[in-house]
Amino acid sequence: MTTPDAPSPGAAPDATAERRLHPMSWLFVLVQQLKQFVLPLVALLVFGRGDRNELWPLIGVAVLVVLSLWQYFTYRYGVAGDRLVVRSGLFERSLRVIPFARIHNVALQQSALHRVFGVAEVRLESAGGSKPEAQMRVLKLEDALALEALVRHRGATAMESSSEPESTTLLALPFGEIVRLGLVSNRGLVVVAAAFAAIVQISQRAVMDTFRSVGKWLFGFAGEHHFGLTQYVVSALALVLFAILVLRGFSILLALLQYHGFRLSEIGRRLTVERGLLARWRTSASRRRIQAWTLTEGTLHRLLKRRSLDVDTAVAEEHQQQRALRELAPIATPAHCDALIEHLLPRAGWTQLDWRELPASNWWRLVLPTIPVVIAITIAASWRFGAWGLLALAWLPSAAFAAHRRARRMAYAANAEIVAVREGWWTRHWRFAELDKLQALQLTRSPLDRRCGTATLHLDTSGAGALSPPLRMRFLPHEDALALYASLSRTLARRPLRW
Repeated sequence: MTTPDAPSPGAAPDATAERRLHPMSWLFVLVQQLKQFVLPLVALLVFGRGDRNELWPLIGVAVLVVLSLWQYFTYRYGVAGDRLVVRSGLFERSLRVIPFARIHNVALQQSALHRVFGVAEVRLESAGGSKPEAQMRVLKLEDALALEALVRHRGATAMESSSEPESTTLLALPFGEIVRLGLVSNRGLVVVAAAFAAIVQISQRAVMDTFRSVGKWLFGFAGEHHFGLTQYVVSALALVLFAILVLRGFSILLALLQYHGFRLSEIGRRLTVERGLLARWRTSASRRRIQAWTLTEGTLHRLLKRRSLDVDTAVAEEHQQQRALRELAPIATPAHCDALIEHLLPRAGWTQLDWRELPASNWWRLVLPTIPVVIAITIAASWRFGAWGLLALAWLPSAAFAAHRRARRMAYAANAEIVAVREGWWTRHWRFAELDKLQALQLTRSPLDRRCGTATLHLDTSGAGALSPPLRMRFLPHEDALALYASLSRTLARRPLRW
């Protein structure tokens, strides 16, 4: 996809004239529909032999072509003042009026086929609803960029803007940083595991036969060369190392495909991210739509002296979060992440926060959920392998040590602008939000909390995804929890919610 400084977005769409989609939009609608119906069509083609059943796949494709053309000829959009007007349908007509101020996220996506035709798919999303406010498949790239600029000008101010604000690059990832991102991510393992699960669902016998053949060959090779115990151990370690290298290499390849040309830019009060090698993806959202922040640091992050910075935006549905502005810094140095936070939250005083550590004496409560699992595994392993199964109990000291380290890192901080928590040991995270973005407070006490004189304070914001760590303060002394709850409640009652 072309960057904003290459083809100019051009003038905004004409406010008086309705516009069609791109003349080739029916082709992209057809491709999208074929993705949904490809399995039934292939099943009809493969198993529907005899008589006239072989014609059904062709009839199905023909119907999809007609529907795609129908959508092109009956879809119109135009601009009326400070809102977008979308008309669709012929017999059952639909008129949708979308105020620009309601649009929270603008996503432009280009696959390789999109780039060939110079078009883009546009999604306009809000914080409510189960689907985008408008989904235009597809527009000319110039029209898509012009529509994005129109939302940027009128969505925030609801007024015409005569000049385009200057774009400032906040973060760009060179090739070396993308390689580091591939190293710290598990994308390769996730894709391989998903592919393996799909293959097992299709043909479990073929997978088992393959494993038997490979195992027979490996043990046969080892038997021919008279491997001893040492050689077996070294060979197993070599295979594990080879598998790790292959998966990390695959992760680097996926990172290059997804994050090539990554650029985080700021235009006025709006943030824009674009990335991708073959398929280009571009999304933008107003800074005020950011609800919560997550700073992450895994073990490999620390070895490479890097962190990741993600945000939750005001998009309600989880599947929309995948398209929403989420990764501000997929990977960056700690100093660069702190600088980004300081720039985007200038009044928060992020680097000057006064962190209050929680009592480390509660470490044993972190290991409690692990004990029943380890006991169950030990019983199952002892029943299967005898006394050797007791080795599973060795996990308990390791879990206790990790819990102790986690408890020592748990802390929280709060000032007049933000509230933040930090947790984790192997994988560490900092989770924080502006006070103006908090929607609800909840103070809970379990029987164990009452026994230990502690409480948990939950802080809710909009747009939190399933993978985002919770914004909560565990093991707070009860008096401190009540005082913090009262203080935050007064602040929430006095200040309006901004989202």
